[in-house]
Amino acid sequence: MNKFDKEKFYRIKSYKKKTKFIKSAKNFLKNSIKEKYSYNFNSLGLPIIQYPQDIVVAQELIWKIKPDLIIETGIARGGSLISNASMLALIDISEAIKKKKKFNPLISKRKVIGIDIDLRLDNKKKIKNHPMSSRIQILEGSSTNKDIVKKVKDISKKYKKIMVFLDSNHSEEHVYQELLAYASLVSINSYCIVYDTVIEDLPKNTYPDRPWGRNNNPKTAVKKFLNNNDKFKIDKNIEDKLLITVSPSGFLKKIK
Repeated sequence: MNKFDKEKFYRIKSYKKKTKFIKSAKNFLKNSIKEKYSYNFNSLGLPIIQYPQDIVVAQELIWKIKPDLIIETGIARGGSLISNASMLALIDISEAIKKKKKFNPLISKRKVIGIDIDLRLDNKKKIKNHPMSSRIQILEGSSTNKDIVKKVKDISKKYKKIMVFLDSNHSEEHVYQELLAYASLVSINSYCIVYDTVIEDLPKNTYPDRPWGRNNNPKTAVKKFLNNNDKFKIDKNIEDKLLITVSPSGFLKKIK
């Protein structure tokens, strides 16, 4: 570990004792969720409904793991698909430079699969017309539908390094079924990132018009999943450095 990384390590470690700092981060998160802060950002021209902190850590993990395949449930407006596809393109470019070989940006084995039950036609067109579209495959349907799961598993057989991002229906049962369907595809030392686990930590009536809320959300699904699965562990180091994240206890690292 070099000097810079050591300083970073101990700085992050020190945050646990800084209660005012942690409290201010939690207050910002709670208040900003109310104000729909995560709807303010774009990724390469398309809206990405995520917090900047979570976007940054996603690219950190993708660059570190260098997956061949990323599976995403929940497409929304397509920004996350585009962001992750662009990271795969950067990995392709860097590998071509290292190997000193010609690089054709239109030819790549690496792919992002996006799954959504209700993808708007306008969003679909924008994704298909984007320069990153050659790295994206869209599957329309419920992420827990047996046919969709089978298609994803069949595609996954061609890949070695796989990451999974779960960000569709946030009810406990749905996320739990997604974890049962897709977590097994994650390669060792890679991640399954479960978004919006923060719902469990928010006031009860934060989502009055949604089927999820306190005691029924992605975090309770993660807890249920981990109670019956010892192949994953929560990577607390990630949320310790982020402080502001919609995925507390949602960064699941596959350890065996």
